[in-house]
Amino acid sequence: MVTSFAELGLNEQILSGVDALGFTHPTPVQADAIPEVLQGHDLVASAQTGTGKTAAFVLPVLQLVGAATADQTALVVAAPEKGGKGAEKKPSARGRNRRGRRPQKPEEPLRVVRPARPSALVVTPTRELAAQIEEVATTVCDKTGQRAVILMGGARFDRQLKALEKGCDLLVATPGRLLDLMERDAVDLSSVQVFVLDEADRMLDMGFWPSVRRIINALPESKQTLLFSATIPPSIKGTIDALLHDPALVEIAHVGETAETVEEALMPVVQGQKIELLQALIDRHDFERVLVFVRTKVRADQLEKSLQGAGLSVDVMHSDRPQKARERALESFREGGVRVLVATDVMSRGIDVSGIDAVVNFDVPSDPEDYVHRIGRTGRAGHEGHAYTFVAPDEITPLREIEYFTKKLVPVRDLDGFTYAQGRIVPNDRRSTVKPRRTMFSGSRSRGRGPSGGRYGRHS
Repeated sequence: MVTSFAELGLNEQILSGVDALGFTHPTPVQADAIPEVLQGHDLVASAQTGTGKTAAFVLPVLQLVGAATADQTALVVAAPEKGGKGAEKKPSARGRNRRGRRPQKPEEPLRVVRPARPSALVVTPTRELAAQIEEVATTVCDKTGQRAVILMGGARFDRQLKALEKGCDLLVATPGRLLDLMERDAVDLSSVQVFVLDEADRMLDMGFWPSVRRIINALPESKQTLLFSATIPPSIKGTIDALLHDPALVEIAHVGETAETVEEALMPVVQGQKIELLQALIDRHDFERVLVFVRTKVRADQLEKSLQGAGLSVDVMHSDRPQKARERALESFREGGVRVLVATDVMSRGIDVSGIDAVVNFDVPSDPEDYVHRIGRTGRAGHEGHAYTFVAPDEITPLREIEYFTKKLVPVRDLDGFTYAQGRIVPNDRRSTVKPRRTMFSGSRSRGRGPSGGRYGRHS
């Protein structure tokens, strides 16, 4: 049994970075994955959220690519010289528009002298995940003398270009922004030795796959490829086989498996009482940080207003909010400035905050894998957490899909002292975790159902 990072084959510089990160003992995914990466193997690693996957690839990848070379490729952004041809004249008062504002200065053209050529590339689906990876990588790079650069949408182009101008060993990027810079010939991926696909289950689905495929086509065939995710569903295994060569497999969590440190509870309620139940649940418990997931951005904004009206300190995160606002919301939640953070599933994989006491599924997620990722935001690093799922009568079907996926029943729990309205469906404890085979009669509304709520539960 591995008890120290030194046993994994990491060099002294990387170990100094480990100390700076405050890590003492490797987690199971780190202990199993790091030696495989250092040996040059392609890798598929699945582990539950909060188990240290980021360090499991950042540490060995930085060791593999080595220190930055003196002739590191640079990107130069050229602006017109002062007083030279094409220089902008400072607008005078006469040049103001009718409202007294100066005309907007046209965007300065970017001239790429030489594209940046990173030695390692990490592609991840969200800005928040990219920032988390950068935080770990930068801490280690401070000890190794290497450079990590982050490229993500919502951030200013000029700042990212200036960072690239100084060179980088490890490039961390979201797909859209990376493709933007590749199209401008600002990034050349032909020198990438190690390619990491973070949250591979999501990156290889139909939503992200076209962008990921374009990035992969720009990489050399000789690269080492590493796929990391909380789950590796069967639907993407064909794609994985085509991308990797004889990969090592590290499977800390099976598909659908949730963390043992998370206490799950199912709370049946009608839609119209969900806000009331959430307020009562928060009031009943002395939770310092509660993360609430909803299905849509409109729903998130509405819930934020309702909770603020009830006197709770709350903020919201979804893809329509500006990047700076999302960063402020996450930082305020992390520092205890707000007690409740409301988020959509787009954010479920980008919220890495220690000490989240409870996750509340205000809406049952339509994708069972999202359930695993949602509740994985609590109970991290061995700490105990709580996950509550509010299920309305019209959400029984997605609930059952979750239980088929995780292969376990979520225990039903009522909040003591709360008066539930009539019409909710309480799932019975005899429901199966095995999905029934479809038959020609499976769509019949009368088959196996009765006035008490059907084979899955009873009306209350």
